[in-house]
Amino acid sequence: MSNVAGKAYGMNVVTPMRPWKTWINRLLFNIARTQPGQLGGLLGLSIIHFARWVIIKRDQWPDLGQGRPRLQNDYMLFVSNFNGTWDQYIDAFSDGIPNGLDLFWYSSTKYPGSIPITPFKNYIRANQIDCDYYYNATPGAAQRDIKAALRVWQQIDQLGAAHQAMTPEEFATAYRKALVEVQNDLPSAGHAPVASNDTHHADMNRRGLVLKGRT
Repeated sequence: MSNVAGKAYGMNVVTPMRPWKTWINRLLFNIARTQPGQLGGLLGLSIIHFARWVIIKRDQWPDLGQGRPRLQNDYMLFVSNFNGTWDQYIDAFSDGIPNGLDLFWYSSTKYPGSIPITPFKNYIRANQIDCDYYYNATPGAAQRDIKAALRVWQQIDQLGAAHQAMTPEEFATAYRKALVEVQNDLPSAGHAPVASNDTHHADMNRRGLVLKGRT
């Protein structure tokens, strides 16, 4: 699946906006920047690596040789990277900042609101564009895995810098103290989630025919 790389999922959503409404969304974005506390529910979601909303006016699309498009609408581009499944992410977004989502997509055409969740999911799915290629520098690690590894690394660096000035007994005490501090960061990061079980299910469904053909 092109949107999945290891434990991370890359999402791109493009929604149309009537040009006469674009200034409203730009104003709402500026207000949100001055009141970051309103996004506390979003900032507290540890599954999110990155999230950004960008307004693209109808005359700002690049000409890559195909000719400049002549469009009637401006567009809202939403890009995000996160851990977990698509449904988990949308559920967390809707629960975390429902009012914020309604402000950010306020001007988007036919936006149904973030609550109830089913129309919101249908809207996102209808306007989502899959990645042609999605690169992840740390496919085996989620955001929390990387933060845990950095905390372990910091403790190792501190022990390495201090050990020459310590007696064996002092180093043993410092080592045990460091181990206690990072004990919750030492378990295995685990495996990446399976993006789709379709191939496995198809293999199981035709297994009988395959075995029958071998006899």
